[in-house]
Amino acid sequence: MNQDFTHIATEPLSELSGTAHIYRHRSGARVMWLDVDDDNRSFAIAFKTPPANSTGVFHILEHSVLCGSERFPVKEPFVNLIKTSMQTFLNAMTFPDKTIYPVASTNVRDLENLMDVYLDAVLHPAIYRRPRIFEQEGWHLEATDEGVLSYNGVVYNEMQGALSNPDEVLMQALNEQLFPQTAYGFESGGDPKVIPSLSYEEFLDTHARHYTLENSYTILYGNLDIERELAFIGARFDGARTQAAGAPNPLALQAPVTPALRRVEMVTSPDNATIGLAYVLGTAAERERVLAVDVLLDALTGSNEAPLKRAVLDSGLGDDLSAYLMDATLQPVVIFDLKGARPQVAQEFRTLVEDTCRRLCTDGIERQRLVASLAQAEFNLREGDFGGVADGVALSMAALSSWLYDDDRPVDYLRYQDAIDHMRDQLDQGYFETLLRELVPESAHNAEVELDPVEQAKQDGTAGPASMGAEGLERVRAEVAALRDEQEAPDAPEDLAKLPRLSVTDIGDAPAEQALCELQAPLPCLYHELRTHRITYAYHYFDLRHLSLDDLPYVGVLATLLGNLDTAAHTAAELDMLVEEQLGDLSFFTNVYATDEADETRPFMVASASALSEHLDALATLPTEVWGTTSFADGDRIFEQLMQQRVGLDQYFTGAGHSAGMARLSTHYSRGAALSDRMSGIDYYLFVKDLLANWDERADDLAERLGDLCHRIFVADGVTVSLTGSMADCTRFWELGGTLGLSVAAPCDTRLEMPQPTPTNEAFVIPSTVSYVCEGDARAAGDQLGLGTWQVISRVLSYDYLWNAVRVRGGAYGVGFRRTPLGLRQFWSYRDPSVDDTLARYEGTASWLAAWDSGPEELEGYIVSTVAGHDAPLKARALARRQDGDYFADRPATWRDRMRAQMLAVTADDIRAAAKALEGLPHHHAVCVFGPREAIEASRQTFEITELVS
Repeated sequence: MNQDFTHIATEPLSELSGTAHIYRHRSGARVMWLDVDDDNRSFAIAFKTPPANSTGVFHILEHSVLCGSERFPVKEPFVNLIKTSMQTFLNAMTFPDKTIYPVASTNVRDLENLMDVYLDAVLHPAIYRRPRIFEQEGWHLEATDEGVLSYNGVVYNEMQGALSNPDEVLMQALNEQLFPQTAYGFESGGDPKVIPSLSYEEFLDTHARHYTLENSYTILYGNLDIERELAFIGARFDGARTQAAGAPNPLALQAPVTPALRRVEMVTSPDNATIGLAYVLGTAAERERVLAVDVLLDALTGSNEAPLKRAVLDSGLGDDLSAYLMDATLQPVVIFDLKGARPQVAQEFRTLVEDTCRRLCTDGIERQRLVASLAQAEFNLREGDFGGVADGVALSMAALSSWLYDDDRPVDYLRYQDAIDHMRDQLDQGYFETLLRELVPESAHNAEVELDPVEQAKQDGTAGPASMGAEGLERVRAEVAALRDEQEAPDAPEDLAKLPRLSVTDIGDAPAEQALCELQAPLPCLYHELRTHRITYAYHYFDLRHLSLDDLPYVGVLATLLGNLDTAAHTAAELDMLVEEQLGDLSFFTNVYATDEADETRPFMVASASALSEHLDALATLPTEVWGTTSFADGDRIFEQLMQQRVGLDQYFTGAGHSAGMARLSTHYSRGAALSDRMSGIDYYLFVKDLLANWDERADDLAERLGDLCHRIFVADGVTVSLTGSMADCTRFWELGGTLGLSVAAPCDTRLEMPQPTPTNEAFVIPSTVSYVCEGDARAAGDQLGLGTWQVISRVLSYDYLWNAVRVRGGAYGVGFRRTPLGLRQFWSYRDPSVDDTLARYEGTASWLAAWDSGPEELEGYIVSTVAGHDAPLKARALARRQDGDYFADRPATWRDRMRAQMLAVTADDIRAAAKALEGLPHHHAVCVFGPREAIEASRQTFEITELVS
């Protein structure tokens, strides 16, 4: 045992089939190793960072410490790691009371490289000798030639975008109401109105007081030699600062408060009127209570037929109700969120919620619904699907949900089975009714906020910089010039050489992957024999090539409705409970696959379901019941579902305009993308808006068309079933399901034809203060580079030229380039303060590539990181979906190996050759922008402008 560390405790973790070992370093630093059999190893160091104001200082520090350190004095070590490492996760995150720096890798040497750079970054950052880091990542003033002043900075612009989201504004206001005297009452990310009040001196002082070993929590995960890693960490802990700089900010409990209703005005679409009703449920130490509340919320609001949600929808007070738990804080909070709220109904909403909860406490919550919600929670916990985040990273964040507040509770949130079992045992003893009574009717700590959409002129905007005289303006311009000089100065070769790096020889062979196979079954079947912890995943792909173009938006509507309406055997409420109790999920969506070279499209309606082995009968029969016997007679329920979907798409376009923009951009060059747009993109969204606006005239026809589509889509000769799980379970599935109730379709001569798209510049107005700027074109005739080669080139562009030009100098929060398998070349920016400046920087790409002269070590780093991304481990469900996609795109079994070989063979000449392929892009491209009207109209581009989310 390393003498610098004391072993405190060993905690068995049966849910992870592993063990937690707790240590304390002589400095006071806390260390935990999650000894789990997983080669995707991880490391995280976290600091308790409760804010004392809304300057966003901890958010700015999170960005800034990764801009160089004592041993690694380059400007962007974080970006260098992305460029050159085999990381499977690399990021940093600011939470309301902590900041965490997690990394993961399947290569031990690489993990130690990442640990080395991260530990030096957080303990010995360059911020003390390079004040321009604060200006770049936090905020600084800029002045135009006309003397107009504005603020710029990466975090400043990020938060401008974040607080264009009504959900973020509502959450900030609720926290201010619930926690007026503690850290949670402040905006930890930073309020743009307050960020410019942060001084460089306060920024440094805050780091010195909080980034200390006594205030740190380190978590290791996976198959590691713990003695080696403790020695490695201990050596980096030597010389780290102590708390001599002063005590960190306190994190205290807020005494119960019940403030009056607060109304917040926001420039946003009238459809975004929202009411938030929040209740503090207790403390993080009450692990079972927190988990039980999550189960309870699902039972109350998990579907339109859940009792509280049904009561609210029937009241007509709003369009949609959701409830969610904000945990991972000292005092977790439950929020009931009413979207599309009618004006001035906040008091009615509170009364309805509390009266309904009282009634449920008295009359009892339907037992089957509680059983179903409990089963669903247990399924999700067992499955352990963290949405692509490495398991060790997700589990490290979970551990901090208790450990951050109590040194004696390091693993509470890594366990769940005893709590689930206790809830199940107490189900008939009023357990959940008592919990609900304490949470809502008897609450002494709650708040309500009503978000009122207003016109721009009616809202007090973010205060801009005060005007100044000529001398002050010159000083601002000089400061900006100095910042630009530092940003554009290259790192010294001797400093770059200090960064740890891998070589291509460290990569090894491609990881073995179980190949997809085709089974003999009653219907065409793809089979993936993967480890799934007794879960079977079933995807049913129904071919849509026999439909017409006019059918496609109705297919999108159909996918939205299936599983949410009555069937021949069950009401929607009964079906909802059956699915939750017996399945892991049941959903319907559309997918379009296209061959890589010819853009030959294969559109599908996909029915997705999963279940544990003991519920294979439900997996084989419930989806069949839904697609075969759903009734479309209940127009009110259909209207509800579509209104809720429209609200969700509003939020998507506002918060993820870069994704929506690239998808829309693709429609101008790809038939497959254009088909997808009609079923789930902007064309579909506009169709739904029109449908809702003319509901009375169109409802009857809609019901008839949906029924007709079911008969035409769900047929035996148009389906391919994909199964993932054990062979025994898959065999049993077919024994139970047979032909899944499907019959052969009637002859049909219709073939889906999509006209050749035409490139167009489009701009979509959304309620935002920042933009999302996308540009691209189709594959150039002279582009002979392979997809694997382009993957490396994309990484070079995204993390070198574009990162420096658009993010560092331009102030956008994110930027990137991609080349799709079909050959589309696309640029995108995220939360961007400009439009034309960004487009001009995209135009500089070809000349930058043509002059690319970085050395072999840098190129090798890009190859290593690109191959690592290609080889990154996937969960069983994600791997099966990827293999299905390759199958439907007609890719040969060697396709991924060929792409990997192309990555490994990339040369500097290939990088420069990409310039020729991109030279014509500014002249044959299309542009798609999501942003505020004033930014769009100020652009020199000619756009077709659509008021998308007004």
